[in-house]
This record gives sequence, structure tokens and C-alpha cells, in this order.
Amino acid sequence: MITALMAQLNIAVDQLPRTAVALPAGRTIPVFDEYIPQVAAAVSAGTRRAYATYWRRIRQKWGQRRLDEPTPLEIKQFAEEVREGAVVRRNNRGGASAAEHLIAAFRCIYQYAVGDRLIDAGDNPATRVDKPHRQPSLRHALPEHALCAIVTVAGETGNDPELDLLILRLHIETACRRGAALAINRKDLDPDHCLVLLHEKGQTKRWQPISPTLAAALIAHNDERSDGSPDGQLLRYRGGRPVGRRRYDYLWQRIGKYLPWVAVQQITIHWIRHTTLTWVDRNISGAVAHAYAGHRDASGDDTTATYLKATLQEVAYALQSLTGEPHPLAAADPMAAMFTARPLAWFTGGIQLQVETDAEPTHGR
Repeated sequence: MITALMAQLNIAVDQLPRTAVALPAGRTIPVFDEYIPQVAAAVSAGTRRAYATYWRRIRQKWGQRRLDEPTPLEIKQFAEEVREGAVVRRNNRGGASAAEHLIAAFRCIYQYAVGDRLIDAGDNPATRVDKPHRQPSLRHALPEHALCAIVTVAGETGNDPELDLLILRLHIETACRRGAALAINRKDLDPDHCLVLLHEKGQTKRWQPISPTLAAALIAHNDERSDGSPDGQLLRYRGGRPVGRRRYDYLWQRIGKYLPWVAVQQITIHWIRHTTLTWVDRNISGAVAHAYAGHRDASGDDTTATYLKATLQEVAYALQSLTGEPHPLAAADPMAAMFTARPLAWFTGGIQLQVETDAEPTHGR
């Protein structure tokens, strides 16, 4: 509302008078070397992993500068330096991603600085630096024959094909991200309802349907390789050591040696996510694909989307259609079941509701 009023009055933010932030008594504005470790300790492990490289660059370049010293122009120049010095890999796209991540790392720092009242929100230099335009992703859904070839190579090569096939099936069925798969432990499995609890981005959790075959395979894998703790990571090597990110790198490097197009296109586990979600969208519905992916509901102006949230039962039905295995939670036609279901026992079992009518009241006669 304030922004719209300022626009009508033709007033820019920079034209407004600003007052200095009143720091708590005895507190001074810290330098980056002092403040970045505090921010790193406050964020999630995923955020810390994403920004660690860029925070290290900031400390190397500006470690002894106070937070209120850099200007938007200096941050922009810093981002260009990072872009030009980005490591050239096969999937390099001009260093735009490196520059984008540096600016995001700055914004994270200053978000906390504003919250700590070290600087005023209007003096935040990172928000006045535009991120580079993000290029469209090169990932896309894999055709069925390509997915079959990947599964075949994974199952016939390597030092632990059973593990690799389990990882692939887990991702094909759930369309989860790598981090979510690595975070699964035994207590996250509900074999009775064929569900797995996924720990995903933004510290969110959600139940995702899995087939009875996968549920049984995950339990057998845990029984054979785990240390017996319900809190321990589920995916493990034969010796009991938890699987890490390197197993995924090894898996795709190995598959790329047998299927050159996998290496050329830089295919990773995230392509499996694209494949499954595309199949659900094309064969079931976009609303179910949205729920299947675990995406948060949009906060835009599409009010209709508020009423089109897919249920867990619908996601289970999509999985059932994908795998060809019956799922205990799947409803073949949820709307038909809704309108043809018998009344619930508590509704007809003696609870009488008084209904007012237009008839003349009889009391008092």
C-alpha cells in the first residue's frame, strides 16, 4: 500500500529522509570476519552449504570492512569479478550462477544485519543490486527408453548395484531431491500405509506415497545394513557406512561411461525428478504434479489454485498409475467416492440436529 501511494505521488525511496539506526548501547557495527560466522551458525545446513564458498570469498576480500561500508556499486563489481573468475566446467553458462549466488550470499548476511538493527532496511546495499538473469534450465524429462537404459546399466555394473537400483527407484517413485533421500531414516518409513517422510528444502517435511515393493525393499535394506538405530540414515553401504553425495557422483560418472549421452548432457538425479513429475502432469493433472513435487502453494493472485490442492490419496493414485502396483491410500475416483459414500456412523448414530423452519412456533399456545 505504501509503495503504491509513493508511486502515485511520484516519490522514490531514495528521496525519503533517513534516520540513523540506533544501535544498542555499547554495540558497534561488526566487520564481515566477525559477522559471517554468526550468520553461518544461524542458518540451515543446506543454506550454509550453498553460501559457504561465497562467504569465504567475501571474508578474503572484505573481511576487515564493516557491514555498512560496501556500496551497491562495489557489490556489483565484486559479482562481476566472481563471474569472470568462475571455474569453467562443461556445464558452465558464463559464470552467471556464481554471480547470482554471491549476491544471494550478501543478501542473507544483510537480512540478519537488518534484523539485528545493525543497519536500516533502506540502507541494505545488497537489495539494490540486481541478480543476473537466470537462464532456463537445460533439464527435461527423459524418454522411457533412456530411463530404462540408465536403470539397466546401474543394475549390471558397479560395486553395489543393489544400492544403486534402490536409490534410482526411490527417486523415480517419489521425485524427491538428493538431500531428501539422504535424510531418510528408519522411523521415516510407514510400511502399513506405504509412506515415507521426506525432509526437504526450507526444513519442510511431508509424507510421500511409495509402492509396497519399494517399502519392503527399504525395510530389508535397513535391516541388513543399519546399526539398529531408528534415527540413523537409511541408505548405507554394505559395511554399514552411510551413503553420501559422492555415491551419486560415482553413479552418474559410471553410467556416463556406458551411455555417452548421459555424460554429454550432464544428466544427474534431478533429471529423474523432472521425468516423474512430467509423467504425473501429463497423465494425471497439474495439481497432482504440484503436490507430488512437494512445491509450496503460490502466493500470487491465482485464487483458484487455493481450491485445487491435491490430496495425499490423489498422489497415491498417481503413484499407483505410475508403478502399476495397488497402493493402500489410492482412490481411483476421489470425487465419485465422495458423492457415493455411505454416511459416517457418528452422523446417523443418534446425533439429532434441530432444524428451524418457517412454520409458526407452537410454544406458548
